[in-house]
Amino acid sequence: MNLSACISCFSSSSGTDVSRHAEQDQGNFRVFSYNELKSATTDFHHSKKIGEGGFGSVYKGRLRDGSFVAVKVLSIELDSMRGEREFIAEIASLSDIKHENLVTLRGCCVDGAKRYVVYDYMENNSLAHILHDQKKRLSFSWEARRDISLGVARALSFLLEEVEPHIIHRDIKASNILLDKNFTPKVSDFGLSKLLRDNHTHVSTRVAGTLGYLAPEYAISGHLTRKSDVYSFGVLLLEIVSGRPAVDFRVDYKDQLLVQKAWEAYEAKELVNLVDPKLETNFPVEEAVRFLKVGLLCAQENLRLRPLMSAVVKMLTSETDLQDVQISEPGKVSDFMNIRTQQTPLSEGSSTSSGMSNMWSSVNLGR
Repeated sequence: MNLSACISCFSSSSGTDVSRHAEQDQGNFRVFSYNELKSATTDFHHSKKIGEGGFGSVYKGRLRDGSFVAVKVLSIELDSMRGEREFIAEIASLSDIKHENLVTLRGCCVDGAKRYVVYDYMENNSLAHILHDQKKRLSFSWEARRDISLGVARALSFLLEEVEPHIIHRDIKASNILLDKNFTPKVSDFGLSKLLRDNHTHVSTRVAGTLGYLAPEYAISGHLTRKSDVYSFGVLLLEIVSGRPAVDFRVDYKDQLLVQKAWEAYEAKELVNLVDPKLETNFPVEEAVRFLKVGLLCAQENLRLRPLMSAVVKMLTSETDLQDVQISEPGKVSDFMNIRTQQTPLSEGSSTSSGMSNMWSSVNLGR
């Protein structure tokens, strides 16, 4: 990929004096002009806003060729982000990471101090929109839940074990699992932490993620490894099968954490009772219970006991027998006030290392 051609398209600040290079494809990667994205999103009108997360707001856009895209406006302070050329190089590099269950990154835009990332538009929004909607859950079949679970597991196995250097996502949750027109799951926001400066240390670093999904060793000490993502996937799997939120602030404190409810059901040999009642009896009991057991295996407190994601895929597809597998108690962040807010995360040889400063202002609450 010829990045010099991409980089040369930018003016110093306004984005109005953009050369014709912005209109040229660089393989599958494009550098968009600000005016093109502004037009596509109707000047980033509030009616076009389709999501918001730790990295920024997302807008639905329609390009001049008629295709739809999702435009993420990054809410990261400029002094904590890589320079213009490095930013484009990192985005271009991420666009080369392809998998059926990863959102396709189409390109980016730099307009002065502002940064934009452009993705394929996902017609069915996110998994969270289904799980957190009582009516939509009624039509959320077991087959769909199984396929989504497997798709996410395969994507994480790819990111954590096959991509070099490994990419730790840091914020696996239902709202970061997007669904295309066929309800194929697509993991979003992978690798965006690479956009931060490697040695940017004067901004406070904080644990990135969402309560309920955070691995306890990461939430409390800032110790980040690939097994942190495995923990988050375990919670997500429990959520998909049960229909319950990872943390439910509407109930008594002792019943708020899904992993605790799942553990109690496991110990009582009543895991089947945790399956989403919206499914009624329209699910294979043995498979549903196996999925719940895999979720608990992934969420074990001892990170060394958590399986690799490639092993998780085999468990979910019955290639590995779980009959005699022992499951230990899950890790829990029982006191949310213990979450560390001033921390330089450690890594397991992944692309999230190098004393990274954090682009997230705080740990996300709720869903």
